Amino acid sequence: MAQEDYYKLLGVSRDVSAEDLKKAYRKMAVKYHPDKNPGDKAAEEKFKEVSEAYEVLKDPKKRESYDRFGHAAFQQGRAGGGGGGGGFHDPFDIFREVFGGGGGGGFEEFFGGGGVGASRHGSDLRYDIDISLEEAASGIEKEIQYRHFISCDHCHASGAEPGSKKVTCTACRGSGQVISSRGFFSVRQTCPTCRGAGVMIEKPCTKCNGEGRFKDVTKLKVKIPAGVSTGSKLRSARGGEAGIQGGTAGDLYIFIHVKDHEIFERDGDDLYCTVPIKFTLAALGGTIDVPTLSGRVALKIPPGTQTGTTFRVKGQGMPNLRGSHHHGDQLVHVEVEVPKKLNNEQRTALEAFAVVCGDADHPVGEGFFEKAKRFFDKR
Repeated sequence: MAQEDYYKLLGVSRDVSAEDLKKAYRKMAVKYHPDKNPGDKAAEEKFKEVSEAYEVLKDPKKRESYDRFGHAAFQQGRAGGGGGGGGFHDPFDIFREVFGGGGGGGFEEFFGGGGVGASRHGSDLRYDIDISLEEAASGIEKEIQYRHFISCDHCHASGAEPGSKKVTCTACRGSGQVISSRGFFSVRQTCPTCRGAGVMIEKPCTKCNGEGRFKDVTKLKVKIPAGVSTGSKLRSARGGEAGIQGGTAGDLYIFIHVKDHEIFERDGDDLYCTVPIKFTLAALGGTIDVPTLSGRVALKIPPGTQTGTTFRVKGQGMPNLRGSHHHGDQLVHVEVEVPKKLNNEQRTALEAFAVVCGDADHPVGEGFFEKAKRFFDKR
């Protein structure tokens, strides 16, 4: 049977660079590796073929000979300048070379071997909590409860029934790995019996079934500091999932969400609110009470205040999270209300006011009228 062209096998052109050749082989080797295709003889054969192709093309002298003579360069004693015939090496030697392995390390780590079962650290958890703006301003203590893995008190998180112990795994003899044969080569894999730990529990704990942990509800008091905002998070060390068989527990992260307020809007440490005022107050001036998170404060409105004017009330904003003695400000935006309906008495009084002010003849502000006049004069 005629052999397939090495370049075609690797899916590359004949002028491919050494780096791109290596990338192409890496991709094909992963695709057809026996560990990824257990029991697939066709994939195993393909893996050997692409490894053979790469072994030839990665060597400049062998590649030159292959480009000139094809497969014949490695038949009948021809070595393409390299001497010693075309003897083919173990494909796993090439694979380890490309993937940086060699008796473990990158080779087995790439395919998920070796380290499986060694890490028993518990997972981190997330808890979301809603609080009001007032609670965010003053700080508060909240009690939360959540369900998670906790350490088993019966076996003290060891996973072994009291009086029992851990023994060396008989399948891997404590190494955590086993070697299985696949055709003409051997593969080192994580021991399926002990999952790489090298030891086994003689008698698993009857309460946690050997895990060293079980699920239960935990109640926790959380102190939320003054000044927090949406997105702030608190960390409770070791408040997450307990580790397997005594492994370190993960952490609990509490994410804060501050609910919208019906009066105030927040921008950093400052608060904003809009207060509608009567047009008579805007014209004559006076004092109004405005709400703040700490109570009411008096705000002076000067005569002639226009709609859209913003007043600053010092120190009535949110406390700074890094220093509660410093507070932001509250900015009060006033909007002048115009009455939608007038009774006869009100209308008569306003009409008289308009006559006195000359508003009947000049209903548009004088400044704007002058600008409009100049605009039309230019046309």
